[in-house]
Amino acid sequence: METESQLTRLGLFDARVPRYTSYPTAPHFSAAVGPDQFTSWVEAIPAGSSISLYMHVPFCRRLCWFCACRTQGTQSDDPVRAYADVLLAELALLKARLAPGVTLSRLHWGGGTPTLMPADMMTRVAGAVFDAVPMGPGAEFSVEIDPNEIDEARLDALAAAGMNRASIGVQDFDPEIQKVIGRLQSYEETKRAVDMIRDRGVASLNADILYGLPHQTPAKIAQSVQMLLSLVPDRVALYGYAHVPWMARRQQMIPSDTLPTPEERLALFETARKLFVWDGYDEIGIDHFARPMDGLAQAAKAGTLRRNFQGYTDDLAPVLVGMGASSISRFPQGFAQNASSTSEHTRAIREGRFSTHRGHVFQGEDLLRARMIEAVMCDFRIDAEEMIRDWNATPAQLTALFGAAKAAFGDMVQISPEGLFIPERARPLTRMIARVFDAYDLTKSKHSSAI
Repeated sequence: METESQLTRLGLFDARVPRYTSYPTAPHFSAAVGPDQFTSWVEAIPAGSSISLYMHVPFCRRLCWFCACRTQGTQSDDPVRAYADVLLAELALLKARLAPGVTLSRLHWGGGTPTLMPADMMTRVAGAVFDAVPMGPGAEFSVEIDPNEIDEARLDALAAAGMNRASIGVQDFDPEIQKVIGRLQSYEETKRAVDMIRDRGVASLNADILYGLPHQTPAKIAQSVQMLLSLVPDRVALYGYAHVPWMARRQQMIPSDTLPTPEERLALFETARKLFVWDGYDEIGIDHFARPMDGLAQAAKAGTLRRNFQGYTDDLAPVLVGMGASSISRFPQGFAQNASSTSEHTRAIREGRFSTHRGHVFQGEDLLRARMIEAVMCDFRIDAEEMIRDWNATPAQLTALFGAAKAAFGDMVQISPEGLFIPERARPLTRMIARVFDAYDLTKSKHSSAI
């Protein structure tokens, strides 16, 4: 009770804070980065190096009301096939500008619903990806799979292409909640998809589940978590539902008065968290869980956990290239985002140029602050020696920055000569503490809730 009182006093239940999957966050990108900048950054990737690639497929058969992703509905395969042709052309542009010997460490297909693509299209797109950038040793190929939009043929195509990690969205198994969020997906349908994935020898399975949904109670989320645990996922992302109807208009279909209060959200998270821990999962960062032998858990133990636009990752590649409409790339020099509109992205690619329309060039203290925020989000600590050795921080800078965190959060942060540490009782405040190191003004941001 005392801790909850402190969390209340520090504003946890009122604040809206970024998820910090990048720094600066996407709302602070500008038009200063365009196709020429993106092209020069691609051409600067060293020969023989390893990169990651994200491919965005912005189509769904149905538009779930809770989702804030950039997607569009289609009942026909025609727009998807046309988009696949654009992806092939975009991959050809990328191949022409990459130095020899560049390979993939991670490949992720997201959306939208990548499994909306017919099997033959999946094979063509995967072939084009590997023609442009072959998979390197120990590489991981993951795909977001909608259990309602998958069959034997499509899974056969993905397995043949080398998919070795699958990610399924669960959200919640309660029928009442599913109806209110526009996502009908039974446990039986989900288990069928999981069984088909496992039958094809896919070694690793991720799952997403949400807390903070309408009509959700501790008893209901406990039931959904237990049902999910019966499927034995290797990793779980326990995301908080962010109700942002001013940004995602489809969320206006969800009545605001059915949502839990911020205090109830915290109770929902704690209920689910305890169940995952009791079942033997390691806690990863603020909202992930993994089996002890999973790569994410191993990275957390080794201090090599990282954070990118897909959340937590054990990928250490310095470059992430985004293909498809609205995709974001990260280079050592900065961020670059493709045109969000599918039509604008298509027009650019057909004209023989990348569709980059905004981004950010790293400057000043950006890289130092980015690493500090990432360290807080991943490890709940900032190592002062690392900041000085690897990121050109001065002791005076660290003293000022750590002092600001201490002034804002008191005994919820611990400062020592070794650096800054967030004790377990203060970890619900992690994103708010990370914001102390954000030099860009995000205090009025409405794009995410605090818990």
